[in-house]
Amino acid sequence: MSDKNQKMLKSGLRFSLRLTFKALVRPPLPVKWQRALVSLLADIGRLAPQVVFEQYSVGGITVERVTPKRVSKGKVILYFHGGAYCLGSAKTHRSLSSHLASSSNVQVVLPNYRLAPEHPFPAAQDDALLCYKALLAEGYSPSDIIVGGDSAGGGLALSLLVRLQREGMSFPAGQILLSPFVDLTLSGRSIVERRKREPMLAQAWIAQGVEMYASEKYITDAACSPLFANLEGFPPMKIQVGSEEVLFDDADRLAKKARESGVEVYLEEFEGCWHVFQLQVGTLSAADHAVESLAKFIRQKLNLELSQN
Repeated sequence: MSDKNQKMLKSGLRFSLRLTFKALVRPPLPVKWQRALVSLLADIGRLAPQVVFEQYSVGGITVERVTPKRVSKGKVILYFHGGAYCLGSAKTHRSLSSHLASSSNVQVVLPNYRLAPEHPFPAAQDDALLCYKALLAEGYSPSDIIVGGDSAGGGLALSLLVRLQREGMSFPAGQILLSPFVDLTLSGRSIVERRKREPMLAQAWIAQGVEMYASEKYITDAACSPLFANLEGFPPMKIQVGSEEVLFDDADRLAKKARESGVEVYLEEFEGCWHVFQLQVGTLSAADHAVESLAKFIRQKLNLELSQN
């Protein structure tokens, strides 16, 4: 597709997101209807070809395993979906997970972790830790695992490492964080400064998610807002963020803090893109490039030959 057509497509996607997600997925629409709407929107996504989806259970949690045709055995990506801790599922992220698996030649595992308000903090963290331990029990070593997620799922991925740190467990080989939501105090300036530029997230919806998920006494806890964690010794991280999003400062501040803590960090900013634009992979060229970049990082950290892509 030509640059001109991609520019028109990007403008069209931005407009449609304002009319659908930003306008509708927010209070006062009840959460159960928000979940239903997001599930319907997910059906628009394009799946990568020749990818197999299987479901299984871990301690009562339904998990989706995404396996590409060409798969590097003995390696896995543990990925957590976004949704402000109150909506989203493996289904809503099926397009993204399929392309991530296909591009990296690595199996992706997506837990349907428990959601708020029915299951507030620390339910999601408990589920994340349970799934990580389940992979170890399957025979994966920490060096075989990449942990990642988008938005709240990115925050959950990082908070999982906080739990591993507190329990004295080994870290995975690396982490991929897409537009990570890591500060539930909502102190980032971009929350206000970029609210008109952001075509996807409404401030009221973000605040609703925080209120449903965690009380004030928890939001400054590093296990809940991992921006406040001690990041020394954490594994390499790749962070991706769009220039237009309200959570831009979460990604930017996290990258700066991680570097100051001696962590190997790669921050990629995508000009003109919105919150978790990677969900439009297979349609938007910027999303395709972003997923390819993630796949390269994954294969490097898992010591897989890049020539196999």
